[in-house]
Amino acid sequence: MSTICQICGKGTSSGSRIVRHGLAKKKGGIGLHTTGVTKRLFKANLQKVRVKVGSGVKTMTVCTSCIKAGKIAKA
Repeated sequence: MSTICQICGKGTSSGSRIVRHGLAKKKGGIGLHTTGVTKRLFKANLQKVRVKVGSGVKTMTVCTSCIKAGKIAKA
């Protein structure tokens, strides 16, 4: 399955996983300190859906936000 929505083009975006240790200042500690940063991927919630296209039916990879918004007509 492709990793891009065929309607809006939403795909995978990158970010970071941040690990923090220590006791928060409002709990009496010296504050949280970042001890590790790792690259990670945020993947779009994609579903295979049968869609009405013209007079026929086609299977497309569509994100759930497009399905909820009614941008497609399910077959």
